[in-house]
Amino acid sequence: MKHLRVLTTPRAQADIDEHAFYIAGDKLDAGLRFLDAIDHARNELARLPEIGSARRLDSPALSGLRVWPVPRFGNWLIFYRIDEQILTVVRVLHGASDLQAALDE
Repeated sequence: MKHLRVLTTPRAQADIDEHAFYIAGDKLDAGLRFLDAIDHARNELARLPEIGSARRLDSPALSGLRVWPVPRFGNWLIFYRIDEQILTVVRVLHGASDLQAALDE
């Protein structure tokens, strides 16, 4: 199977940067490991896009959204869509946050 091209929305990149900064506040190398885990996750999703579960959400605009936990940082979730040959990372959120409200933004 061919790898999908991965696009990360500006909002998802802001999520990644915010989470890495927060994690690095306690331990710098943990923040760097988080960024590495995100890169690894995007590569895995490009290779195996169906690995994540379909997510049912209230908003029709969010239909087709899938979710997969960030490897080694399972409390953080990658929300993405698969469209033809492109995988779009929509958000990266902490599992304890109000996911519906964050995704509705």
